[in-house]
Amino acid sequence: MRWPPLPAIAASMLCAACLAHPASAANTAAPVPLPPPQRGDAAPASATPPADATATSPASSTQQNDAATISQQVFGSPRVVEDDAYGAYQRGAYLTALAYALPRAQNNDHAAQTLIGEIYTHGLGVAQDDKKAAGWFDIASRHGDMLAAFELAILYQTGRGVPKDGKKAAALFKQAADSGYAPAKYNLALLYVQGMDVEPDLVKAAALMKEAADSGLSDAQYDYGSMLMEGGGVPIDEKQGAIEIGLAAQAGNMAAQVDYATLLYLGKGVPRDLAGAVRWYKQAADGGNAVAENRYAKLLAAGEGVNLDLETAAMWRALARRQGLNDAVLDKLLVSIPPAELAAAEERARFWPSLPPGSVPPKVANAAPAVTGPTLPTPIEGAAQGGATTAASAAATPAPTP
Repeated sequence: MRWPPLPAIAASMLCAACLAHPASAANTAAPVPLPPPQRGDAAPASATPPADATATSPASSTQQNDAATISQQVFGSPRVVEDDAYGAYQRGAYLTALAYALPRAQNNDHAAQTLIGEIYTHGLGVAQDDKKAAGWFDIASRHGDMLAAFELAILYQTGRGVPKDGKKAAALFKQAADSGYAPAKYNLALLYVQGMDVEPDLVKAAALMKEAADSGLSDAQYDYGSMLMEGGGVPIDEKQGAIEIGLAAQAGNMAAQVDYATLLYLGKGVPRDLAGAVRWYKQAADGGNAVAENRYAKLLAAGEGVNLDLETAAMWRALARRQGLNDAVLDKLLVSIPPAELAAAEERARFWPSLPPGSVPPKVANAAPAVTGPTLPTPIEGAAQGGATTAASAAATPAPTP
């Protein structure tokens, strides 16, 4: 388990709701995921946007009306009104998105203000400007935009575009969390765990972590599952903890994949499933996780849950060593490997994930077929044991498999 302690908070920890940072700033770069704009009441007229170059709408109202008329004739009505700025942003036409958003932002549209902040903070089609982004986020957050509050919190936490201020960051995370933004709940939970710029409070942390986990945020599922396993801010509930970690593993969280494999191997919170543990260790190892590489190598070297394969075990050991993970126990398991096989393993590791030139693909080690995957408890079973059940696990599901 990685809890406690949890890792330091950074923008890179925020999964699904965080925006990617494309390397290219061209107007035609790949689109960056952004939550759909949330329109609320008009912002107070007293708010003044940061100084920006004026932009003219790229399409006339006549053209838009003609297009709408034709579309209505073809597809019928009523039709959902599209957001031109958001649509251009999603297509990667960032300069067009900026041109559409600026007039609306100057009329106190907080969704447009947030969109402009995103464009400037990531340098999408324009020069990156954290100070200008912070200005737009600040205005939008004052008008109640939860994504703007969250992004401004990240800037205050890292000192980008604004003076570094952890207490302001915590207050903004709380503002966004109170509005229901799951990544903000997750980050605020981490602050309560670590006691950073807030009073440490594991009970509050666990409650926020559960809400973020219920929304499907895989990092939160993993951390909440770990809290349940260890009793951090909540009563120990290994069964529900295993469910949460399994959900995070299924969502692609490699650290959760390693921990879920370990739970299956030990039979902790789930029935013991050696074949399932092998599959999850292998998937995380394929993803480059050093711990998984090491543990999968041990299983191969011992022939536990898989066919004995010293050469492949030595290859995974070499890959784990590249990342600084050395293991005397694994070295003992491989002490009898013939020199030719060891050399072949080192050569495979050197070219991994490709094969060495002219080599024959090795036989894939088969997982032991005797053990079938366990069934995760249904919500009723979880409730009977006194454990909370997340919305994500509301239906009975089989044990996650890679």
